[in-house]
Amino acid sequence: MPEELEQAIKDNAAGPAKAAVDGQSVEQHGLRDQIEADRYLSGKEATRKKGLGVKLVKLEPPGAV
Repeated sequence: MPEELEQAIKDNAAGPAKAAVDGQSVEQHGLRDQIEADRYLSGKEATRKKGLGVKLVKLEPPGAV
């Protein structure tokens, strides 16, 4: 379901906002709308990545045991 939603958003952003057949008029989505769609999809992609981007490691200084 999420992949279908993302594909629908991509298709809608790439397609025209308005179209008229008889008058042959086409209106493109505004730049702001396209940027918002890109930000939304980028945010969705970023949340899929596993992990927090922080790695915890226990450090032990060298010495006699």
